[in-house]
Amino acid sequence: MSKVKIDKLVKCNYYNFMKINYIKRITDELLKEKLSSFGGVLIAGPKGCGKTTSAKRLAKTIIEFQDEEKKDYYLTLVNTMVSKLLANKKPILFDEWQDAPKTWGAARKYIDDNQEIGSFIFTGSSSAIVNTPHTGTLRISTLNMYPMSLFESGESNGTVSLSKLIDTKEVPFKSDSKINLDDLIFAICRGGWPSALIQKTKKGQLNVAKEIYDKTISIDISKIRGVKRDKKITKQLLKSYSRNICTLAENTTIIKDINGVQEITKPTYYDYVYDLEELHIIEDIEAWSPAIRSKTAIRRGRKRNLIDPSIAVAALNLSPEYFNQDFNTLGFLFESLCVRDLRIYSMPLGGEISYYHDRSGLEVDIVLHLNNGRYALIECKLGHYYVEEAAQHLNKIEKLIIDYNKETKNIKMRLPDLKIVITGDGTAYKRDDNVFVIPIGTLKP
Repeated sequence: MSKVKIDKLVKCNYYNFMKINYIKRITDELLKEKLSSFGGVLIAGPKGCGKTTSAKRLAKTIIEFQDEEKKDYYLTLVNTMVSKLLANKKPILFDEWQDAPKTWGAARKYIDDNQEIGSFIFTGSSSAIVNTPHTGTLRISTLNMYPMSLFESGESNGTVSLSKLIDTKEVPFKSDSKINLDDLIFAICRGGWPSALIQKTKKGQLNVAKEIYDKTISIDISKIRGVKRDKKITKQLLKSYSRNICTLAENTTIIKDINGVQEITKPTYYDYVYDLEELHIIEDIEAWSPAIRSKTAIRRGRKRNLIDPSIAVAALNLSPEYFNQDFNTLGFLFESLCVRDLRIYSMPLGGEISYYHDRSGLEVDIVLHLNNGRYALIECKLGHYYVEEAAQHLNKIEKLIIDYNKETKNIKMRLPDLKIVITGDGTAYKRDDNVFVIPIGTLKP
C-alpha cells in the first residue's frame, strides 16, 4: 500500500474523531506529562473507561486495529512494512494493539534507535494478556485510567480542591454540594462509564454497567489468558465480592460462597481473582501498618473492592430504588465510590490508597498517602449522624501517633496532614478539632 493511502486512512480516523464532543479527564494532563518523558505510553484500565477516546485527543496518527475495513491493511503493514506505519506523524496511537503485538517491539526499537520521546500511545481492551519479548521498561511507561469521578461526570461542583486543601488546610466559604441522596444513589448505580452519559434515558445509563459486568463474566475472563472460565463461578465470585465490598472478608468466606453454587479449589479461586485483577475489575485496598501499636494488633488483610461500585450493583442485580430500604449496603458502596474518586483526584499528587484497622476495633476507611510524604486520614459516612463517631476515630489515630512519638527512640512518625470525613451531601466545613467534613459532591483534584 502506498504511503499516500496509509496517510489518508489514518487522517480520516483522526478528523472524524475530532468532531465528537469530549469530556475532559483528569488523566489528560498526566498523559501529556508521560509523553514528555518517555518514548511511549500504555494506557491501562477497565474496558469502557475511556482510554481510547482520551488517547485520540493527543495522537497525530490513529491506527485502529479493530476497524474491520482497515484491519487487514494494517496487519499486512505490521507484518511486512511496519516502518511505513512508524513513519507517520507522532504521537501514533495503536488502538487494540494486542491484535498486532509486533507493534510493541517495533515501537520499542524505534525509541531505542531514535531516542525520541512522545512517539507512541498504546490502548486496547484489557481482556487479553500479550506476552511481548521486551517489557518496554524506561521506554514505554504505563498510565492507569479509571472510570470517571463525580467531578469528571459533572456531578461534583469541585468547590473543594484536594490539593489546595492539603496545602492551605482551609475550605472555601459556602462549599455546598448540589447533589442530593437520590442523585448520589443513581451515580453509584450508573458508575463512571463515559458511554453511560450519552444515553438518553436513565435505564439506558444503568444498562452500561450491566453490559460491562455481563461481558466480564461471559467473555472477557475467558479471553484474558485464553483459559475457559466457568461463568457460574465468575458470577458467584463477583457477587460475593460485591456483598463484601469495602470489608475485610477472608478468602475462605468468598470461596465458601462460591462453593454454595459450584465447587472450587483455592488455587482455582486465586486464578479467577488474578484474571479479574488483570481485567481491572477487582482492585483491593492494601492495609496501612504503622508501628504505632503492636504488629500483632494490626489487621493486614486486603479490603475487598471493585474498580467501580456500579459493578457491584450489577453483580447483585440491584436498582436505585432498592437502596431506599438498605442503607447498610449503600454505605459500603458509598465508601467504594469515595475510594474510586480519591484514587483519581490524588493521581496528579502521586497518591496511594490504603486503610487502617486494628483488632481493638479502631479503624480508618482510607489512608491517602502522597509522594511527598504527606498523608490524610479519611472516613466515609453517607449520613451526618455518623460524623461525630468518625471524627473520634480520626482523632484517636492521631493521638496514638503523638503518644508513640513521645515514647519511641526511633524515627518519629509524621502526624496526619489532614483528617477528613467525607459525607454524601451538605456543606464543607472545618470542625474545632481540625477535622474537615467534606461532601463528595464538592471534591476535585
